[in-house]
Amino acid sequence: MTGGTARPAPGGPTLAGRRALVTGGASGIGAACARELAARGAHVVVADVEPDGAKRLADELGGEAWVVDLADTRALDDLRLDVDVLVNNAGVQRVSPVEDFAPDDFRLVHRLMLEAPFLLVRAALPRMYARGWGRVVNVSSVHGLVASPFKSAYVSAKHGLEGLSKTVALEGGPHGVTSVCVNPGYVRTPLVEKQVTDQAGVHGIPEADVLTEVMLAEHAVKRLVEPSEVASLVGWLTGPDASMVTGASWTIDGGWSAR
Repeated sequence: MTGGTARPAPGGPTLAGRRALVTGGASGIGAACARELAARGAHVVVADVEPDGAKRLADELGGEAWVVDLADTRALDDLRLDVDVLVNNAGVQRVSPVEDFAPDDFRLVHRLMLEAPFLLVRAALPRMYARGWGRVVNVSSVHGLVASPFKSAYVSAKHGLEGLSKTVALEGGPHGVTSVCVNPGYVRTPLVEKQVTDQAGVHGIPEADVLTEVMLAEHAVKRLVEPSEVASLVGWLTGPDASMVTGASWTIDGGWSAR
């Protein structure tokens, strides 16, 4: 589901009449999730800093685009959202040893991947509570559960997102709102492709060896996760069979976290 039109969902229009917001929705995992939720009947808001990609996908899905820089978290302080499904997906990556990590890069990763999800959940919960129904899906990572060297900002932000998700699950449960994390390993996305040069540099290996020696080293299944696989799980987690699924972290990592 990395291109083309939305496919019919196996479960049918489980989100008919619902509004869904997907951040980082113009490409990669976000775009796959937007297509999955649209296929399930949702009106999808594609939120992204990249205007052309957001508008193109929103037009394809009959949804709407929200062009927003989620790293500007102060601008989100007074935000109010009218959505039934919130998928916190937007992210960036920076790779560097701790002693060389640029402080502003560390702050950027945390603003975009921890502060912004908090502020978006905060903005969405009042309407979800009023309706007695809501789904918060946080696209975390296997790095929300385990660590890797040279990714202090990303790993710590994802670990924080896991804690935020569990807290929202406990507070939201009495109001019909669930909150979960999905935890993929390396996914075939532009974000992962951009890491190859940085990973080669910090590990001192050729770029051609990064996939096998770094990215897939901990996988039992030796391939990248496809965006459509993550989106399929997100779709199920928003559906009627997942109403008791909350406060949990759902790995889709080829066995990485089993080690």
